[in-house]
Amino acid sequence: MAVTDEAIEKIKGMIVSGALGPGDRLPKESELASDLGLSRNSLREAVRALSLIRILDVRQGDGTYVTSLDPQLLLEALSFVVDFHRDDTVLEFLAVRRILEPAATAMAALRIEEAQLDVLDAQLDALGDAPSVEELVSCDLEFHRGIVRSSGNSVLCSLLDGLSGPTTRARVWRGLTQEDAVTRTLREHRAILAALRDRDAEAARSWATVHVASVEQWLRSTL
Repeated sequence: MAVTDEAIEKIKGMIVSGALGPGDRLPKESELASDLGLSRNSLREAVRALSLIRILDVRQGDGTYVTSLDPQLLLEALSFVVDFHRDDTVLEFLAVRRILEPAATAMAALRIEEAQLDVLDAQLDALGDAPSVEELVSCDLEFHRGIVRSSGNSVLCSLLDGLSGPTTRARVWRGLTQEDAVTRTLREHRAILAALRDRDAEAARSWATVHVASVEQWLRSTL
């Protein structure tokens, strides 16, 4: 194991064991290096690596702290990696979205508040019957984000937020090239919302599956 990897594992071990908790300040560099049996250089590299993936927060002149370890914060690293996707992997991202989003939508059906349902309704009303493709895709992202947030699972919400980027271009492309894409998307949004209002988790799951699968099916036919 490379010395930097060893240093990362040792700091990770302190966090996992509870020796360091969210918001805790790490001991001074010389003290921590001695306690862990590491060189100060390898410790410094480990801290730098862990700060990049939002495990640690290096505050100039103040010290190094464990972050909140909030899932949304940690999964920002996933979004960064996802940004490097190739066009030929978009179908794989859509397949993952097809697994996760219907589950989140079904969970939301049992938890979503009436006020949030009204917000979603207002979003769709504001679009009208003939929005531009860009307006529709923008609303689509916000519509699903609002639903997933209501699932009550912050990890699921962060994962789907990170996965939305690679599929955005495919959705715009579909809207520009498939004749009934806009009408179909609006109809599917209304069906999802109706299922949520009825607190029908299985219907919400089914319509969300149809919604994501229709983009995936179209993309497969065009590649």
